[in-house]
Amino acid sequence: MTMTTAAGTVVSIGTTEKFTTAVAYAGDDWTPIANIEDVGEAGSEAEIVVGKFVDQTYTRKLKGSRDNGTMELVVARDSDDEGYAALVAAEQSSAAYNFQVELNDKPTAGASPKNSKFYFSAIVASRKNSFGGADDIVKTTFTLAISGPIIEVAASAT
Repeated sequence: MTMTTAAGTVVSIGTTEKFTTAVAYAGDDWTPIANIEDVGEAGSEAEIVVGKFVDQTYTRKLKGSRDNGTMELVVARDSDDEGYAALVAAEQSSAAYNFQVELNDKPTAGASPKNSKFYFSAIVASRKNSFGGADDIVKTTFTLAISGPIIEVAASAT
């Protein structure tokens, strides 16, 4: 796979069904979110557990719980967009929703090229509007607090 930009990336919100495999996630009912300015970042980070012992010279460190973080999704405020409306509803709910991030990175050759996809479950923890100045688009930043693993399906030629 070669390097790619985020241009053409599609983020979609699904249901509150619990899934554990890429195949199950793929079958969810996805609603694309329009007018995304910034998808943000997410990924695994381990908590560092520190032990300091009086009989030892050096601090001992171990990996603890893993956290896939929070994704700050910046979207142009558009209440007519179904994806935007779904994010607003998800923020008002305490349930975790499924998300799909599809890159625009499929191979140029192959029988049936497919883009990379990332699946995860997250609560929509916050919704903050940014009004800006006269020449700014009103935006909303949604904080997606990822709960559990991120399942990655690599781009493929078939």
